[in-house]
Amino acid sequence: MIKFYLFIIFVFSIFLCGIAVGHYEIFPFDLIQNSKSLVLNNFEEEQNDILIYEENIDSLILINSENDIIKKKEALRNFIWNDHVPYSSTILIDENIIDERYQNLSNLKSIYRLDIGMEYDVHSIAYLFLPENSNNKLIIYHQGHGGDFILGKDNINFFLDKNYTVLAFSMPLLGMNNQPIIDLDNFGKIKFTTHKQFQFLESSEFSPVKFFIEPIGVSLNYLDENFDFDSYYMVGISGGGWTTVLFSAIDDRISQSYSVAGTFPMFMRSDSKNIGDYEQIIPELYRITNYLELYLMGSFGNERKLLLIYNEFDPCCFFGELYYDFPFGDILKSNLKKIGEGEFDIIIDHQQNEHIISKEIMLTIVSSINDK
Repeated sequence: MIKFYLFIIFVFSIFLCGIAVGHYEIFPFDLIQNSKSLVLNNFEEEQNDILIYEENIDSLILINSENDIIKKKEALRNFIWNDHVPYSSTILIDENIIDERYQNLSNLKSIYRLDIGMEYDVHSIAYLFLPENSNNKLIIYHQGHGGDFILGKDNINFFLDKNYTVLAFSMPLLGMNNQPIIDLDNFGKIKFTTHKQFQFLESSEFSPVKFFIEPIGVSLNYLDENFDFDSYYMVGISGGGWTTVLFSAIDDRISQSYSVAGTFPMFMRSDSKNIGDYEQIIPELYRITNYLELYLMGSFGNERKLLLIYNEFDPCCFFGELYYDFPFGDILKSNLKKIGEGEFDIIIDHQQNEHIISKEIMLTIVSSINDK
């Protein structure tokens, strides 16, 4: 017992020492600050090795009118659904489910479980978080490659606390989504656990990109039929940020979209960290509509908006510091203004060195939504 109390005293002493160092800037405050600066300087030196060779991005943008956007959207739909009807997959709804992981959320009334079934027995599981007090607005929250949207629990709670309904997704094969065993010609039975394997399913009749987009559209159709929300917004982190960019470019029901650490134009991806996963670099897809054009498509329209948000020193990918070397935002704003209505902007989360949506950015997103 004495050892236990001594341990508690030791831990508490260290805690108080840490507070004193930070508040009064006594030793070893300078050492800690220097170490922090060294880490950031090393990060900057690594990024200085990344070169961007494109000098004229205007030549990459082949959208000059609303009609061009309509044609691009139609071409995207044809590629993803191969002339089949979009959002036609089955959906099963379980109302008022119990998931102990979320029972302590603020302002939570109930949770609906949505199960969207697609080709090759690939399923997407989404949760609809309904608030006790609602502002009648819905935010789609999309997690990235990190896994289940439980990783975004704090973000979901933040939006619920602001009276938003939240529809949460994980990327295909991740989180609660299944990992089917698929019998492939010439390859045999393979358990699909990573997006790279989707290339085995590509054919003239099927695009695996559908697995990323279809569940959201099917879910919105369900919401359109059973609820009466004033507007839909979309927020995504990392791979979920990529999904946000692509889906908002295809579906005009998303009035405002916020992609955090999700994409760069292809010419800014010479560094291995920024190349991206399978879905980010499908040549056939981005020959139809490149990233710059996707940004315009997600921004264009009455009361529509797209914000790209980058963490300045993101250790994962798409770090904001690289944007300083090629600030393409102003060019896109100019192009959007020529086409017509809509809003586009880029925000850098300064000094942010984690692959997250920070509290400051969450507040910025809600403020942006309210400023529409």
